[in-house]
Amino acid sequence: MNHFVHPQGLCESSKVGARTRVWAFAHVLPGATIGEDCNICDHVFVENDVVVGDRVTIKCGVQLWDGVRVGNDVFIGPNATFTNDRFPRSKAYPERFAQTVLEDHVSIGANATLLPGVTIGRNAMVGAGAVVTRSVPPNAIVVGNPARIVGYVNAKTDAAAAVDAVPAATGTRRLGVGDVAVHRLPRVADMRGSLSVGEFERTVPFAPKRYFLVFDVPGREVRGEHAHRECHQFLVCVSGSVSVLVDDGRRRAEVLLDRPDVGIHIPPMTWGTQYRYSDDAVLLVFASHYYDANEYIRDYDLYLAEAGARAAPR
Repeated sequence: MNHFVHPQGLCESSKVGARTRVWAFAHVLPGATIGEDCNICDHVFVENDVVVGDRVTIKCGVQLWDGVRVGNDVFIGPNATFTNDRFPRSKAYPERFAQTVLEDHVSIGANATLLPGVTIGRNAMVGAGAVVTRSVPPNAIVVGNPARIVGYVNAKTDAAAAVDAVPAATGTRRLGVGDVAVHRLPRVADMRGSLSVGEFERTVPFAPKRYFLVFDVPGREVRGEHAHRECHQFLVCVSGSVSVLVDDGRRRAEVLLDRPDVGIHIPPMTWGTQYRYSDDAVLLVFASHYYDANEYIRDYDLYLAEAGARAAPR
């Protein structure tokens, strides 16, 4: 046996990786699979149809029920609660239990509750005590009951600085995420009101072939969550406010769009997400290409693979 089991622990599974430690009063059933270098703390219960990856920490008082899938480098805080049946009844069992997935590098806070069938995207964080009723996107930070997105992991959030530091001479400022840039658009104000203007291929860095408006978005909802292979986009919040997250696969930044004379240029192969819509938000988006469903990348892992392939030396 190349793993450790405390004398008061019970590990019935033979599928446990090297250097994994199972501590006192933990119980691992025979069908469970646990990877290498894991730490299974006191009073943890792992049912049969459970798969745990490598380098996972499961703190005290956690039960992993049938259907739970845990990726690599995951942290599960004390007394986090997993569920696998949306309509539980005593002595009544579903044909199959819902599968709950924690992708790589996820962290689950103490006393969080996850409803059946959700997926927690890679690198996401669930705050202590949160109740997760829907799947969580990659890199998102969620808190509350029901859990809502309040930020993104490792995203630079100097939103005011990004807008206010735009040089007057150029009207643009790079964010350090690929070629994404914030643009200050001309604004004219007098006693009759205010006007903001953009000239295509000048202040807006491409000639658009379409536009669309996003509005009436409930504040808890998240839009975007995709990249384009060829299409450029330019976003202006003409009313209210919305937070824009941009991600090039290595770095991410967040900008608050809350004035009609500021836009953000999102080049191709940039993962974009919009959230924290105010009730009166109206987001205007110019696109360099006509709509083509095949031009979208909607899976973050696929995006990382394609972005990495493009960046690799040839």
